[in-house]
Amino acid sequence: MPITQTEVEKIADLANLELTPDEKQSFTVQLAAIVEYIDQLNELDTSGVKPWQPASAGEAINSCASREDTVEPGLGQKAALDQAPDHDEGHFRVPRVI
Repeated sequence: MPITQTEVEKIADLANLELTPDEKQSFTVQLAAIVEYIDQLNELDTSGVKPWQPASAGEAINSCASREDTVEPGLGQKAALDQAPDHDEGHFRVPRVI
């Protein structure tokens, strides 16, 4: 199923996006490639593959989900700040990001 520029414009409108003509052309090509790949996946024979079943409500998904939630003492502000490369007035100092 080829994707047309009209469909990209409709999707952009639904997503409330303003696209330039170059972006519309680029997204048309990209979305067409994605749909083509999905079509290839649909051609795979999955008749011997069992459907995925989510874990039941009583079944643990991983080991972290089934451990006890116990309160343990923390490191403490003084010990944490003593190991910090730069701190001031009880806070970590880090380089400005913005």
